[in-house]
Amino acid sequence: MRTGERGIFPAFYAHEVVGQARDSVGLKRNPCWVERFNVQFLGSVEVPYHQGNGILCAAMQKIATTRKLTVHLRPPASCDLEITLQGIKLILTAAPVHFFQMKNISFCGCHPRNSCYFGFITKHPVLSRFACHVFVSQESMRHVAECVGRAFQEYYQEHLEYACPTEDIYLE
Repeated sequence: MRTGERGIFPAFYAHEVVGQARDSVGLKRNPCWVERFNVQFLGSVEVPYHQGNGILCAAMQKIATTRKLTVHLRPPASCDLEITLQGIKLILTAAPVHFFQMKNISFCGCHPRNSCYFGFITKHPVLSRFACHVFVSQESMRHVAECVGRAFQEYYQEHLEYACPTEDIYLE
């Protein structure tokens, strides 16, 4: 995402968003619910599994170690994370906007020992491949993780109402 080149990141993980188009079909709850956070994007890395704090921490460590070598040449890009019930929009100032659909986000969280680091794991829509996207801030990112958690719960609660409708069955 930082270089603009195509490859594993973000060709299949993120969708370019043009303008303010939003898909709010079937949302009974507040479809306009949006939270926006200003953070710094550190990078993305492919991970072997779709969830787990160990995977998230290993990805954060790998990206942080790599970034330490180049931080003086290329400082972390300032960006906005816009969290909605549909997904996470990554808005970089000098790059296209990327949108990660909520259905493709499988895990998120902060680093357990340093809550200034936040990451989320996305899955490839077709293949069994996963990527972790890592961000940093001067302040704790727990509020970002909690916001994504709320959006995730709302999304899946709404999704399950349509995908698996429940009916009362009475036996006589």
